Amino acid sequence: MEQLSAGKKLDQAFEKLSKEKSVSFELALDADAETLKQLDSGTDPEPGEEIPDEAADLIAGAKINVTMTSKKPISESGEKDFVGIAMKVDTPKGDLVEYRVIGDYAYLRSDAKAIGEAMGSPMPPADELPAEAGALKNLLKGEWVKFDIKAMQKAGEEMAADAEASPEPSLDPKTQKKLLESLRKVIARDVEFTTAGGKDGTEHITATAPFRTLITDLFDEIRPLAKDLPPGMDLPSNSDLKDAPATKVTADFTLKNGDLAEVYIDLAKLTENAKIKKFGLSLKMSEGVEPVAPAGAAELDMEELMSGFGSAMGEDEGFGDEGFEEGAGFEEDGFGESTGDGDGSFSAEAVG
Repeated sequence: MEQLSAGKKLDQAFEKLSKEKSVSFELALDADAETLKQLDSGTDPEPGEEIPDEAADLIAGAKINVTMTSKKPISESGEKDFVGIAMKVDTPKGDLVEYRVIGDYAYLRSDAKAIGEAMGSPMPPADELPAEAGALKNLLKGEWVKFDIKAMQKAGEEMAADAEASPEPSLDPKTQKKLLESLRKVIARDVEFTTAGGKDGTEHITATAPFRTLITDLFDEIRPLAKDLPPGMDLPSNSDLKDAPATKVTADFTLKNGDLAEVYIDLAKLTENAKIKKFGLSLKMSEGVEPVAPAGAAELDMEELMSGFGSAMGEDEGFGDEGFEEGAGFEEDGFGESTGDGDGSFSAEAVG
């Protein structure tokens, strides 16, 4: 009875979440930089191809915050139903990139210096760019820029006019429902649930399953639907999955008054590396806050960018050679905003 009860509670929590019109979540990797370097070394990278220390530090400390607001329940929403989407990647040293879609415009700002250093390709100082760079200078300074989504799509279509058109990948509602039913069937058969109560309406549900069995059974259920999947989605065969770790993987779900508040997946055993003691993925849910357009964003000319100005500038102006001008990153207060300060920011704080 415990397994049925725990599984039913979890199913109800996901069903409730899918009916929300606004949701925010925070995704984070639970691993330090040394763990990431150990995992990288296990792939036997070529000399000089090892993960840089800057990149390992950046990934280990990064958190991805996402918020979505729709006119319909999230599970029923198509692209045109969303009235606001925002994504922000932050690190202990500051926000790395923030992106919002509001109406016909997309808004972007980033820490170009930190991104360039992590990728091993430092960005040029903004004041070295030609006047034609326009709002791209603002972007390199860490300021908000915006671009017309339809203009970007039009420019992209014009560039690809001679290319063979292909339909955008999509899943029709019937196929989505069949996939969900397949997932539920596999979970009911392969996953063991245990539950434990907590304080103040908090409940913890643990789901455990052998990883190889779980993914093999899941793809067995999906293969009959292959003809209904978007073009290019090739499903692995059982022989492709035979080397997947057979160890058990555990996911811990935290419910708060029946609402899904957090999911933590322990991935340490899947690495099959005895030195890896802590390696996981966490997802924290919170009440969605509708994102709004930031004021003062400079507009990027998408036609100039899409016509190759960016690549030409990279060759002619020395991208990757000069580094980033001292003090040309974020302003002193960075992105340290809160939802209630009226400047158009958003936050996705965890519940519980």
